[in-house]
Amino acid sequence: MDWRPISADSHITEPPGCYRDHIDPAFRDRAPHVVRHESMGDIYLVDGMKTPVPMGLIAAAGVAPKDIRIGGARFEDLHRSGWDPSTRLQDQDRDGVAAEIIYPTVGMLICNHPDFDFKKACFDAYNRWLQTYCAHAPDRLVGMGQTAMRSVEEGIEDLQRIKAMGFRGVMMPGNPAEKDYDDPIYDPFWEAAVALELPLSWHILTTSGDNSLSRPRGPKINGFLSIIRGCQDIMGMLVFGGVFQRHPELRVVCVEADAGWAPHFMYRMDHAYKRHRYWMKGQELERLPSEYFRDHITLTFQDDWTAFQFADRLGPKQLMWANDFPHSDSTWPWSQEVIDQQTGHLEPGLRKRILRDNVAELYGLAG
Repeated sequence: MDWRPISADSHITEPPGCYRDHIDPAFRDRAPHVVRHESMGDIYLVDGMKTPVPMGLIAAAGVAPKDIRIGGARFEDLHRSGWDPSTRLQDQDRDGVAAEIIYPTVGMLICNHPDFDFKKACFDAYNRWLQTYCAHAPDRLVGMGQTAMRSVEEGIEDLQRIKAMGFRGVMMPGNPAEKDYDDPIYDPFWEAAVALELPLSWHILTTSGDNSLSRPRGPKINGFLSIIRGCQDIMGMLVFGGVFQRHPELRVVCVEADAGWAPHFMYRMDHAYKRHRYWMKGQELERLPSEYFRDHITLTFQDDWTAFQFADRLGPKQLMWANDFPHSDSTWPWSQEVIDQQTGHLEPGLRKRILRDNVAELYGLAG
């Protein structure tokens, strides 16, 4: 190839001072921080959350499956590029990617925090830290700012601030403080996102109740299959709630929830709308649900061969490949091998669109 893929979903590893060094002083004593646990190794403690964040899983890219562990990791032994941008470019080169869209790690789970004031303080601190990280190579480290969505008005202010800080998009919490995202009170927020040209993203594990790893039915591994459901629920809500009908220029991203399920999901939406919308009191839409899904929702995925297999059943701009570095589900440093195995049947133009062009166009990156 004479071009390199762009990862539409990669992450940082928040360093010990990420929150404490950048948070509003009123919250400094409560700021998320790293401690060394006797048996679990280094863990992130977040005030108000019962379960700490173990460092092992969040930076297990490249680790053999049999060696992946939840605990026992020490911060200094993790991928340095998770917090050091100068070494991040080397890891990008090793994986053969030209750039990455950067999401948080601990910040994903803070999306579920019940205290919205604390959440707001944490996200503001994270945005300040991330701005410095991405400034090292802004064309290759493309940051996504976070907003707590305490209110519609404050959410719009966050969009404006995030744009001014140089970020290319916004990571949304799964649950806002006021009502839910299909309510018309959010219409000014959607309009602001469109005007500022900021795509909005919903990532797995950021919606209250969508992490069934800790409470699955049957073996714990069964819970892994359910973590995409929170994103699916939000996408369906935006479609059936008429959000895209009211805002035809709005683009959103469903992140790390895989994509091979989308063709059936779109069919199922149409079936529900045609057959059941009257007794279920569904909103009347001008177009079929699948059409809104196709034109407004882009999906990121890493190791999901079904997404490539069904690419012709989706809109050409719907799929964006990712490497999920440095998390345990990452394809790094074998991304090129995975891509070769899974995309050999695609015609070159569609292959390049999924691996590079879609993300470059959505976030206004160099071609």
